[in-house]
Amino acid sequence: MERQKRFEKLEKRPVHLDGFVKNWDDEGLVALNGKNDPTPSITIENGVVTEMDGKKKADFDLIDKYIAEYGINLDNAEKTLKTDSVKIANMMCDPNVSRAEIIEYTTAMTPAKAAEVISQLNFAEMIMATQKMRPRRTPMTQVHATNTLDNPVEIAADAAEAALRGVPEEETTTAVARYAPMNAISIMVGAQSGRPGVITQCSVEEADELSLGMRGFTAYAETISVYGTDRVFTDGDDTPWSKGFLASCYASRGLKMRFTSGAGSEVMMGYTEGKSMLYLEARCIYITKASGVQGLQNGGVSCIGMPGAVVGGIREVLGENLLCMSLDLECASGNDQAFSHSDIRRTGRMIGQFIAGTDYISSGYAAEENTDNTFAGSNMDALDFDDYITLERDLAINGGIMPITEEESIKIRHKAGVALQAVFDGLGLPPITDEEVEAATYGSNSNDMPKRDMVQDMKAAQDLMTRGITVIDVIKALYDHDIKDVAEAVLKLAQQKVCGDYLQTSAVFLDGWKCTSAINDANDYKGPGTGYRLWEDKDKWNRLENVPWALDPQKLEF
Repeated sequence: MERQKRFEKLEKRPVHLDGFVKNWDDEGLVALNGKNDPTPSITIENGVVTEMDGKKKADFDLIDKYIAEYGINLDNAEKTLKTDSVKIANMMCDPNVSRAEIIEYTTAMTPAKAAEVISQLNFAEMIMATQKMRPRRTPMTQVHATNTLDNPVEIAADAAEAALRGVPEEETTTAVARYAPMNAISIMVGAQSGRPGVITQCSVEEADELSLGMRGFTAYAETISVYGTDRVFTDGDDTPWSKGFLASCYASRGLKMRFTSGAGSEVMMGYTEGKSMLYLEARCIYITKASGVQGLQNGGVSCIGMPGAVVGGIREVLGENLLCMSLDLECASGNDQAFSHSDIRRTGRMIGQFIAGTDYISSGYAAEENTDNTFAGSNMDALDFDDYITLERDLAINGGIMPITEEESIKIRHKAGVALQAVFDGLGLPPITDEEVEAATYGSNSNDMPKRDMVQDMKAAQDLMTRGITVIDVIKALYDHDIKDVAEAVLKLAQQKVCGDYLQTSAVFLDGWKCTSAINDANDYKGPGTGYRLWEDKDKWNRLENVPWALDPQKLEF
């Protein structure tokens, strides 16, 4: 059959490499408003929930029990359940209704009520609501700093550049699990070289991650996953109570932490109970709230391919972010896992969070090239920096990443390499050569780096743990090598874990070690002329006005 030539060309466009499926409610392949989702309801007798979302207390699974006992503001629950969901959704969009007033309703909803309220909002209305409902006034973003060879110098250099670009949090992981201690030290030293006060984490198995934190190599954690069905959540040793206990372990050691969830995870694991992605994600958000955890990384995250494949899935992703904020939780709103071959689609995926602003617009913007991203690639990476910054400039939006000059990049990457070189020498680790520092200074990915002896590095990383090395040894190594400014930054970061100020909701450290959170930087949006305005943030506005690639018309010669 003769083909229509335009259709032939369209079929070759990158978007056709993505996966798409039609809705299938009974298998959970539906974004929201699933036909099997429960009807919202609650019955409270003598302060105890005896019925919730159509299920009697005797029939509660462990997630229902946990949410009913710890996750809902019962004082307002019956009133909230009787309030029309469209009315609550309107309140979320209405600038004349304060965030504090809405929180009284949204923290008293059941999971089914929450899903029903969010489902009333279209994408534009979700953006309006998100702008008001995020806890912290100032939007920011988080980055990944990884590479496929676990090269420590490259991690440090990328971390330093990202810190200079203005990010307050940075995350690394490992290609090989045994590298974890070395990678954790590398990103911490690199970040503190770039800007004192940036907090870092190393995403690995939970017991190892907690151990790294207790030694002072990390300052926060976020990969403590929670799920929305009983079968998924009890596969292994996971329960809401065990996750809550783990959260308390981090907090008691002064480590900021948040849980992780995201639509599509239950579909991927095969136990959806025939419920929609939004309803199951609502249960995850309520588990987080019930555990007393200050925040959540959600928005599809590593399972973004599932909501991205179904009808309205990207709308659902913004909706689950909004629900997280509406429960008064810090929100790291995804935009990390690569999900599309289409540049238009991946921009569309982040545009809602980008326009509205969230606590962290990306929970993992790749500070490296995606070919080096051991989190399987991010929605945006280091080669998108200038496009992303231009979009911030075009729309007058703070997306959390600021421009720097090439000279500034070279200087800060070299500083981080030299600092890490000193630490490795002081800790007796396999040496970092001047050649490696130079390569990390001027290189762009791990192909530009000299090859290290990975076997010796892995042995040294494990030996760090055996020898009982802590952050104090890192500080001493920096100080003894006369890199006193970075030594002082790492010391102050360790001191902050004793103070515990940054355990507050949406907390970060800005310049001068000012702890900024939803407590002292509460979102005060009440319509036009209120809330965060980029042009009122003089430093950031000036940096975007004067991006290095903008011409000065007064200096042009004609």
